Formats: sequence, structure tokens, C-alpha cells
Amino acid sequence: MKRVMLLIATNIAVMLVLSIVASILGVDRFLTQEGLNLGALLVLSAIFGFGGAFISLLLSKTMAKHSMGVRLIGAQSRDSTEAWLFQTVERLARRANINMPEVGIYNGAPNAFATGANRNAALVAVSTGLLASMDKSEVEAVLGHEIAHVANGDMVTLTLIQGVVNTFVFFLARVIGFLVDQALSGRDRNQQSSGVGPGYYITVIVMQIALGILASAIVAWFSRQREFRADSGSAEYLGQPRTMIAALKKLKQLSTGALPESMQALGISGGKLSAMFASHPPLDERIAALEKR
Repeated sequence: MKRVMLLIATNIAVMLVLSIVASILGVDRFLTQEGLNLGALLVLSAIFGFGGAFISLLLSKTMAKHSMGVRLIGAQSRDSTEAWLFQTVERLARRANINMPEVGIYNGAPNAFATGANRNAALVAVSTGLLASMDKSEVEAVLGHEIAHVANGDMVTLTLIQGVVNTFVFFLARVIGFLVDQALSGRDRNQQSSGVGPGYYITVIVMQIALGILASAIVAWFSRQREFRADSGSAEYLGQPRTMIAALKKLKQLSTGALPESMQALGISGGKLSAMFASHPPLDERIAALEKR
């Protein structure tokens, strides 16, 4: 979940900054000086929408390292566990036919993530909690899952999806802002307007945040579908699904037992609303899908 949530949070922040910059540079005044120019708005929305998504993607690895406190390890590791971890990622990367990603460890509850701008320049990181609570075969299955995300190009796929929803967020926020401003100023929408007032800018910022949060539910839905594929990828690399099933069952035990914080981190718990924004499907569904292989 950390991989997707970091991308979404960074994207919302980047899009908000781009929106403010656009207003400062007079983009909104240009779009509304003769009424709302929908054609120009759509083109600019796509430029800013996809631009914001790809900026978020390019920042993803650096943001993950700093926000999670990831410590990189190499072939010359400080102990046998780190050496095994590096060698396992190296072996899985060869099976997936990708370049060796950076490997890191961070302090935290049982979890792991992979991120990066492309499949040959990725980062795979695991938590100390994961290494402490799982045996090596289960950790290997989790690493296979993360390598499958990298090999499948899931970060780029989600970025393209994010670019599409960003385009509509940018577009709709300004259409709604224009209509609100027209209503507040008492102007008829068919009359020529010499610009917009404060109501437009306030509404645009508010709607961009609100629509951005709603759009993240769409990205999260696509992310949940990619999780099933990553589970299958891990099973393929290991030659059987049993170990991945065991790892998922272990995560389920941990999330319902003594580590309640890991529940939220892994997107396992919560009601219908939180399920909409969860980047991972319920563990039971993932286990059932693997058992059908």
C-alpha cells in the first residue's frame, strides 16, 4: 500500500502546486477572459494532468527513501540476513528479466514495497518487522510479489491512469469554479465576461482537492487488480503458489493479532468507505485467487 499511497499523496500535492502556479502565471485569466474556453481548457488539463502524474512518478523513489527512512544494502552486507536479502532480490530480478533494483530495509511493521520510474531503475524495500515475523521462504514470496510489480510496470501503468483522472480533475474543477463564480457575480453564462472573481479561484482549489481525493479511489481500484497479478507473478517465479499463500496467511495473522498498526498500513481493515480507497484487495480474496491456480 505504501507504494501507491506515496504516489497518490505526492500527485495530489504536485497537482495543487501546478494549479497555483497556473493561476499565478495567468492561465486561468486567459481561459476565462472571453467566457470559459473549453477546448483550450481540455488541452491544458491534459498537459498539467499527465505532467503532474509523471513528476510524481519521477519523485517516487526519492520520496520513498526519505519518508520511510530506507537504508540501502549492497552485495557486501553487514550480516547474513542482509546478504541473503540482496542475493534473493538479485535472483528474482534475473527470473523476471529486469535490471537489479536497489535493495533497502526500513524500520516498521511487517510490510514491503517496490517503486521507481521504470522497471530497470527500481527500489525494493522490506521492513524490519517483515524480516522478524516471517521465515525466509515467506519473505522470498513477498519479494517475488514486489519484483512482479516492477516487472509488470505497475508504477507506470498507475501513473498513466493517474494522468487521465488528473486531466478530468483539473478540467472539472475549473468548469465548476466558473459556474460558481457566474452564480455569485449574477452574470448570465451567455454574456461575455471580462474575467472571474475570487469565487472562481477559491472553488477551483477546493474542488481540485475534493475531486483529487475521489479520483484516488479510481487509482486504488486499478491498484487492487494489479495485486492479483503480482501474487501470480510471485507464484510463477517460485514455481508454485504455496509459499505466497503461506505469506499472505501470515500477514493475516499479524494484522488481526498483536500488530494493529499493520492493519492500516496494509489496507486490510475498515468498512466500505476505507475499502474504496484501499490499494490492496482483502487478503482472503488474494488467497482464494492463488488457491485456484
